[in-house]
Amino acid sequence: MSAADVTDPSRRDFLYIATGASAVVGMAAAAWPFIDQMQPDASMRALSSIEVDIAGVEPGMSLTVKWRGKPVFIRNRTPEEVEAAKAVKMDELKDPVARNANAAPDAQASDDARAVAGKENWLIMVGVCTHLGCVPLGQQGDFGGWFCPCHGSHYDTAGRIRKGPAPENLPVPALTFISDTVVKIG
Repeated sequence: MSAADVTDPSRRDFLYIATGASAVVGMAAAAWPFIDQMQPDASMRALSSIEVDIAGVEPGMSLTVKWRGKPVFIRNRTPEEVEAAKAVKMDELKDPVARNANAAPDAQASDDARAVAGKENWLIMVGVCTHLGCVPLGQQGDFGGWFCPCHGSHYDTAGRIRKGPAPENLPVPALTFISDTVVKIG
């Protein structure tokens, strides 16, 4: 073999490169449907945020809606419930963190940090017990908030865990009030 044969590309080298490139393109084209099917479908993307009309929810009433496959409790708290929640001392709480997607991650679990500023009567939380994922019952339990009968977790009128095996407060999802009667969750 001469030096010219080594440095000059031959037809065979071109065919090897073209075949390899075609194989890579073909494998990528075959893999794309498998990768693309892992994306959430349109119905799930549509549920990423919801708008809820709360005009008919009077003080002392609750509404439960479904968001991302989970119940969300919307409660128009009475002035007495708000005052009871504000009167709780921070050292009495099992979980001192607010668990509010609208606040700082390390915000204390005061009633103000769990509600929306200017709309303290509204409490909006994901209604799934933080112990084993049960759905608590509203306006029950030792603290007048929510009670999970499965294992005995008691939440107060601000959705904070006060007694039982649940380790965390009920989470507050990201939300904004679009108007006085419509709230956007998510």
